[in-house]
Amino acid sequence: MSISHPLAEAAERLLDARAVGCRLLAGGDLSAVVRVTLADGRAVVVKASPNCVEADMLRAMKAAGARVPEVLAADDDLLVMAVADDTDGLARQWGDLGAQLKILHSATGNGYGWPVDYAFGRVAIVNTPAPDWVDFWRDNRLVCLQPHVPADMARRIGGLAVRLGDVIPARPRPSLLHGDLWGGNVLAGRDGVTLIDPACYYGDASVDLGMLSLFDCPENAFYTNYGYRPDGETLAVYGLWPALVHVCLFGHGYLGLADRLLKRLGC
Repeated sequence: MSISHPLAEAAERLLDARAVGCRLLAGGDLSAVVRVTLADGRAVVVKASPNCVEADMLRAMKAAGARVPEVLAADDDLLVMAVADDTDGLARQWGDLGAQLKILHSATGNGYGWPVDYAFGRVAIVNTPAPDWVDFWRDNRLVCLQPHVPADMARRIGGLAVRLGDVIPARPRPSLLHGDLWGGNVLAGRDGVTLIDPACYYGDASVDLGMLSLFDCPENAFYTNYGYRPDGETLAVYGLWPALVHVCLFGHGYLGLADRLLKRLGC
């Protein structure tokens, strides 16, 4: 008997297999995610994913050599993945996360951005490719959010935008980025970590380090295996964008975080 959940029913059609069990998974703030058990004994993870965007990202990350869930099937609305091990805990796997991120960032593109735009909920993520990284980060990650924050904070963002070229490099290596890297998007299993829920584009590798440091405290083993530790200003400028996105999505409770980052940048 089919399980009455829209994602399970859609997965049945896509996989041509019968679902016998389904449960919601933790997370899924912006997209519903379920684990579906099939009649043949397999378990799969099913996620709403418009236009195959995430499937293409996972395939690019896998091609780079990073450990990600295997994409089993995808269409314009749905992503079906193999279940990844999550039985250990990131506290024991910081070193492997550093190694995996180094592998991911070794893959490079021809410019900054991604072939398509996407969104975090109602926040549009513009990825129009650009030859200059300062222009890309200023226009697509900072000033575009000014209308969505209080006027004083918008003014401070504008001040940072004017001198952004003094804070970030104009033409860093365009590394393949996870794009939404925090502890909740890292599964830690017995054989190492698996990176999930990407929001990929090409850019300065320190972007991922800035977001990771925003909500987590990477241990020394992470930086040892990654091979680089950014300075505080770099972490702040790249942490500011996800902080502002959180303000837009989840409210003024995140204004204090954005305020602290702007102060660290002298704004």
